[in-house]
Amino acid sequence: MQVNPFFVVNLSSALDQTQATQQQLSTEISSGLGVTTIGQNPVAAAQNSQLLNQIGVEDSFTQTSNLAQGMLNVTDSALGSVVTQLNQAVSLATQGSNGTLNAAQMQAVSNQLSGIRDEILSLANTSYQGQYVFAGSQTSTPPFTLNTSTSPATVTYNGDSVVNQLQPPSGQAIALNIPGNQIFTSSTANVLGALNTAIANFANGNSALGATDTAALNSALNFVSQQRVTLDNSITRLTTATSAATSQQTQLTMVQTNLVQADLPAVSTQLSLVKSQQTALINVIAALGSGSLFDKL
Repeated sequence: MQVNPFFVVNLSSALDQTQATQQQLSTEISSGLGVTTIGQNPVAAAQNSQLLNQIGVEDSFTQTSNLAQGMLNVTDSALGSVVTQLNQAVSLATQGSNGTLNAAQMQAVSNQLSGIRDEILSLANTSYQGQYVFAGSQTSTPPFTLNTSTSPATVTYNGDSVVNQLQPPSGQAIALNIPGNQIFTSSTANVLGALNTAIANFANGNSALGATDTAALNSALNFVSQQRVTLDNSITRLTTATSAATSQQTQLTMVQTNLVQADLPAVSTQLSLVKSQQTALINVIAALGSGSLFDKL
């Protein structure tokens, strides 16, 4: 009987293939992954890459939004305190404009308003993690400086009018700040300007201007309250977008895990079969080497 001269070569090649398959199956069991290279399943590998990119986008947005939410909450808290301070200023101005206060009492009102002005100025220079929240894009510079050498005193805005925004993976961009010049020194309602004017008027005993000062402070109070509503809308939108991104990330991760994870029971069965094939091949090659197989041919 004629023996195929390539028989041993073919057996060795088959043994190499079973060893490679055994190694791959063992890797799948140890890693829990069914797709580790593009060659194994090009379609699944491409889908996995796309899913990982999408998961990365959602995760990046979530991390950024968490920081932005912290800044927005600090900003909202600062504006809440400004509203409280302005309510006190309106009350003081109302008392001071009733025409019954003497010069010393008018000066006392002026001093109290100065304290409120200084507190609001401090709030206008609020920072979060080293960034000034009311400075527009100039977050490394305190946005407001006070000059008391004039009467009334003046305030300079050192920031800009840039509204910083964050783009969610889906939906419209969300505003992350309100520039300070749109709140504290706006031409619509100049908060710090109204306070400085009232401070000077009461210090000079101009009770006749008290009603005007009260009206200006009331206007500033209403304006800040409106700006806070705008800010709260951004907080709500950002919270909603963050929840959506987190949910989407969870769903994508589940899909990605199901795509690449190994079917361990099936892989274990395949590994057992491959080991049996490998043992059989080794036995055949060993028999050829001893000549016993040729004896049977």
